[in-house]
Amino acid sequence: MLYKRHAPGIIGLALFMVITAVILTGCSIGKNRIENQAFEADSFAMGTVISQKVYGKNGQVAVDKAANKITYLDSLLTFNDTQGDIYKLNLNAGIKGVELNPETVKIINKAQEVSAISRGAFDISVGPLVKAWGIGTNAERVPTPEELNKLLPLINYKDIDVDNNVVSIKRKGQMVDLGGIAKGYAGDAVIEIYKQYGVNSAFINLGGNVVTVGNKPDGSPWKVGIRNPRPAQNENGKNLGIVKVADKAVVTAGDDQRYFIGNGQRYHHILDPQTGYPARSDLMSVTLITDSSLDADALDTAVFILGFDRGRELLQQYGGVEAVFVTIDKKVYATAGLRDSFEFLGENSGYVYEPIVNGGL
Repeated sequence: MLYKRHAPGIIGLALFMVITAVILTGCSIGKNRIENQAFEADSFAMGTVISQKVYGKNGQVAVDKAANKITYLDSLLTFNDTQGDIYKLNLNAGIKGVELNPETVKIINKAQEVSAISRGAFDISVGPLVKAWGIGTNAERVPTPEELNKLLPLINYKDIDVDNNVVSIKRKGQMVDLGGIAKGYAGDAVIEIYKQYGVNSAFINLGGNVVTVGNKPDGSPWKVGIRNPRPAQNENGKNLGIVKVADKAVVTAGDDQRYFIGNGQRYHHILDPQTGYPARSDLMSVTLITDSSLDADALDTAVFILGFDRGRELLQQYGGVEAVFVTIDKKVYATAGLRDSFEFLGENSGYVYEPIVNGGL
């Protein structure tokens, strides 16, 4: 009788525990669902499509803030916006120094650092050449040799002086162009926004500049494709390889990203400051993997112009960078640090993979 009298209480306690467990589990599932919810957005800025994918309860706010930041930087850093820093700087070339936004100054300082270490292979004073070629605009053309010979004396990064936030350009006619580095800075700036809003898993693709936060929500690394710079007609969209990363920037410079055909020749947008023409090295593309998108964006341009051997020397001197090189003879090289994270996919497209094993780079 005693047992029967207490049985309902025991059953009630059991039911209470089950209901409580369901409620707690439901809360946990709800929290995980919020944390794993993807917020995505595509926009156009800096001359390219920007794609974001952000996870977390503040994902939508982070995506919106990031898009606004990129739009702001686009206006600040392009030399076509009359209200921007670079337009004002170029307008006053040979006249006076201009006080610029600290963010602009930070980018210029990084550019000057890479220019010095690469001995001018990367040079933001290429503005006159960029304007003359007009690649990626409605005015793209092949300048005459005479025109280029007149412009080449204007190209010299040493003629750009930075004094705190005041920047000056030595001679009239000289122009700064941050097209080879601005997206890199934007990538780093967006990552800082993500982190401010507690985002632990995200990626952004700024037209070939990919930057990641953490791993994917399931704990696996992000997979970033390295595209084939010379795909056959039926191979568009296929990648030569995939690199697995977390908390890294993956930035590519290649002759397939922006180009036009003129006089039966292919003219791409990466201009060699020494010759005035699109760079002619033994590389079709180079992809850098490192902590800073800003560093990678400047370095990959320099490496592409220098070519495989001298580019490797530059990266070894700089330090902290892994790389995938694609040469014009269709060989793919990956540095030793990518041994466990790079997957080669280009065998059926006629490429040969040769990992670099000696001395890191």
